[in-house]
Amino acid sequence: MSSPLLFAIAALIWGSTFFAITLQLGEVAPAVSVVYRFGLASATLFAWCLVRGDKLRLPWRAQRWVMLQGFFTFALSYLCTYGSEQYLVSGLVAVLFALMVFWTPICSRIAFGTPISWRTWAAGLIAIVGVTMLFYNSIAGAWKEIAGGGSGHFLLGLILALVATIASSAGTVVVAKVREQSSNLMLTMAWSMFWGTAMVAAWALASGQPFVLPAAPRYWMALLYLSLFGSVIAFHAYFTLINRIGSAKAVYIGVVTPVISVLLSIQLEHYRPGPVEWLGMAVCLASVAWALRAPAVPASSSASTQPAPAASLAAIPEVP
Repeated sequence: MSSPLLFAIAALIWGSTFFAITLQLGEVAPAVSVVYRFGLASATLFAWCLVRGDKLRLPWRAQRWVMLQGFFTFALSYLCTYGSEQYLVSGLVAVLFALMVFWTPICSRIAFGTPISWRTWAAGLIAIVGVTMLFYNSIAGAWKEIAGGGSGHFLLGLILALVATIASSAGTVVVAKVREQSSNLMLTMAWSMFWGTAMVAAWALASGQPFVLPAAPRYWMALLYLSLFGSVIAFHAYFTLINRIGSAKAVYIGVVTPVISVLLSIQLEHYRPGPVEWLGMAVCLASVAWALRAPAVPASSSASTQPAPAASLAAIPEVP
């Protein structure tokens, strides 16, 4: 499958998952919903590996990196994401995930010493300007509420969402180390989601959150969509993309995602963006196009995030 198609699949799916998460809030505690989501996704991946005839065992050295990825990507990040959507609108949380274009190069720099180019900073700044314009009215309304002496729930949601974006960026950087230990992406995803599920389940039990089974059909429909599409399919596309073009470029999926969220809102929630919002969408897409046309960092200087040189997404050869 071609890299542009993988990019589009992940962006389109994740553009809708922020809204789908809201369908799971209420009757079930956020942490428990995370357990249900990634427990089902992990079981699906393990089953698929068995169908393919794969051995499910991973050596301990690989398991250590897989556990770390599970902690950042599927435990801490989603625990904070589900928690933040109790206080913030899903679109605003999606906007904050665009900050990954900054956090990911910084995490890569800290972990592996990968240099950060001026183009990365410039494109990231343009992207943040775009998403800010895109949700300008929502952001302005939230700050007005705080200034008027409103509750601190918005601030708590903001902090949780920011922690989620940093955790996701850290997990994105760990993908390269997991790849070094095992080339079986399905299997490492299965184990990573398993460990993430176990960690969140332990937290839910320790904090006394009940494991209930809701009766609402919309909850189960959202669970199936988030588990199979938002977790199995989208993450497989995303991790494959990271292994091809590196995390610094693949992370721009997080910039396109808010745009997709708005387009879906226009169709499903009767949202009508104004001129500023439309301009913000254009700026977002322009920043992505500019960033993805940047020359790749040579593998010798950034082996952990750039497995293969490439001039652009379109230049990556297809995999059967």
